Amino acid sequence: MSYSVFYSKVTYQVKKKSNMQKKIMYLDMDGVLVDIFKACADKYGKDSVSKIGDLLDEDAQLFYEAEPIPGAIEAYNKLIEVFDVYLLTSAPWKSMGSTEAKQRWVMKYLGASADKRMIVSHNKNLMIGDYLIDDRTANGAGEFKGELIQFGTEKYPNWNTVLKYLNVN
Repeated sequence: MSYSVFYSKVTYQVKKKSNMQKKIMYLDMDGVLVDIFKACADKYGKDSVSKIGDLLDEDAQLFYEAEPIPGAIEAYNKLIEVFDVYLLTSAPWKSMGSTEAKQRWVMKYLGASADKRMIVSHNKNLMIGDYLIDDRTANGAGEFKGELIQFGTEKYPNWNTVLKYLNVN
């Protein structure tokens, strides 16, 4: 066996092992990575935020049009260095285009680092992992078996506080 073949095999095995040792983290999208509430208010007015579920059923592209939450992209790029990160989101059941719009948003803002890492589920508690960062306890987030970090709360109001808690610089 040549040195380069041996080196390639060892490098692959080391990378594979190091990925297996990373803790698994799930990130919700709406209200955690994606500023869907601001997009809703900008497009339909401030009073529309209370009807966001209905609006997303009618306007799936609203999700794609939304900007990232401040600091979210930078935080995501730091987290993927330390954790095995997946996007765990739910989608409006009546809007067939919402999942596509979310996937297009991921491709636009997160790129190749998030390829095939988006999971759509209304039962987040079924996922096995160490952390879930979500802004709500709905769709099983409150029953997640790992640690729920509830984004946007007094304890974790923004990405800086989340990264500090996780010791990610």
